[in-house]
Amino acid sequence: MARFAVIGLGKFGKTVATTLYENGAEVIAIDNDEKLIEEVTGLVSSPIHLNSTDETALRQHGIQDMDAVVLAIGNNIEVSVLTSVILKKLGISNIYAKVDSKVHARILRLLGIQNIIFPEEQIGTQLANSLISSNILEYIDLSSGHVIIDMVVPEEWVGKTLQELALPTKKGVNVVAIKYKAETVTEEGENEVENKINDMPGANDRVNEGDILVLIGPKNRINKLIKETEGKA
Repeated sequence: MARFAVIGLGKFGKTVATTLYENGAEVIAIDNDEKLIEEVTGLVSSPIHLNSTDETALRQHGIQDMDAVVLAIGNNIEVSVLTSVILKKLGISNIYAKVDSKVHARILRLLGIQNIIFPEEQIGTQLANSLISSNILEYIDLSSGHVIIDMVVPEEWVGKTLQELALPTKKGVNVVAIKYKAETVTEEGENEVENKINDMPGANDRVNEGDILVLIGPKNRINKLIKETEGKA
């Protein structure tokens, strides 16, 4: 089971924490506000009331053993920076930090935090790309210069295998997963459509109409692909 810690339980942090938990992950949720802790009780694995700048307390709760830590303190740069320093000191390398300004982002990058999240900026980018191309359902701009998108399979790709599409060589992007719908039969004998995901797609996997490809690649390559497939889903 994947294990995560979310520090800061404002709207962003609470959403991340509860969504991870709903999807089967073990989640430690941390905040200095007791009221916010009460709000996530029962919605995460371990709601913990503590000051994130308390290194001893963080260590005692095993934060150094998490697969990733989401630092969702965007509105208090001082606490965010101090917490980042402690997390790095504890040897945590997989840190995702929410920021509200470019200055905040620059400081955290100087501290070695690579995964920087601008929620409002990213939502705006996603909306703009969705308006430009109706087959783009998700657009996540990573601080590394790469982008992850959810793309409805364009019409001309339907029926082809990943080997035939050769997206890494032809387009410079990689297929992370294929989301698809599968018909199943319930115990009562009723037909039901279930959302499924192939998170280890192989060269011989074929894409079908209505499938959604999760793609990752350099931002310029992804944007070029979006323009090339605009309106072709």
